[in-house]
Amino acid sequence: MILLAFGDVCGEAGLRIVSAKLRTLKKHYGADVCVINGENADVLGVKPEQAQQIFEAGADVVTLGNHVWNRPQIIKEMKANKYLLRPLNLAPQTPGEGFVRLQLSSGRWLTVVCLVGRLFCEWNADSPFHVMERLLKTFKDEPESKDDLFAVDFHAEATSEKAAFAHCFDGRVSAVFGTHTHVQTSDERVLPGGTGFITDLGMTGPRHSILGVKVEQSVSNFMGNVPVRYEPPVTEAVIEGAVFTIDEATGKCTGVERVRVEESSPAPASAP
Repeated sequence: MILLAFGDVCGEAGLRIVSAKLRTLKKHYGADVCVINGENADVLGVKPEQAQQIFEAGADVVTLGNHVWNRPQIIKEMKANKYLLRPLNLAPQTPGEGFVRLQLSSGRWLTVVCLVGRLFCEWNADSPFHVMERLLKTFKDEPESKDDLFAVDFHAEATSEKAAFAHCFDGRVSAVFGTHTHVQTSDERVLPGGTGFITDLGMTGPRHSILGVKVEQSVSNFMGNVPVRYEPPVTEAVIEGAVFTIDEATGKCTGVERVRVEESSPAPASAP
């Protein structure tokens, strides 16, 4: 099974490159499932029409993160679309779902989970470690889901928290991919127990920016000037993520490869 995952979609540039490149990339890698973090499509949050655009471009699951409630109009969309995920470890009374099950062509099921970290973060969330433990136990106790494969979008600030989470669940989930920091890391690997891991998928958005924001605005903020509403620059886009190859029989990941394509890059010639 081939799982393709992409980092945070940022602004119009991110939406543009997803619409232009995603289906070609899915075909190139032979992806069975594609997961995209869409949490910054409207810079800080995502609007319903933007989430729909990501799905129409070819995403099977769209995950969110700490800006999930910045655009309240997304709540109605979240209630109507079970494949649009908010973090599972938010308060249980909040709308939406934190995981979704997808049936693979082989008949097996893949459960995609969305979680947020807590280290160096201001949002109010339960421990992602404890929440994931409870979810796994619940699934193992249910006959119809006890053999599910799991892939986790771990939306967190600290690289240490992301690595600790991956090692904690090594061998119990097939893939853990970090999002939120918008910088693609070069540590993609298969952990000893068979879990594919990368600390951060990177960003799908404006290449000439600071984490998807206009350079001059970010610099001004660090200089201590009066804050302004962040805006995405009008610039060439880049799409960043990773492809995970998973043995469906064992649930183990057998390979992880980084993906990074700039808007001006030619489309891949053929599937590998």
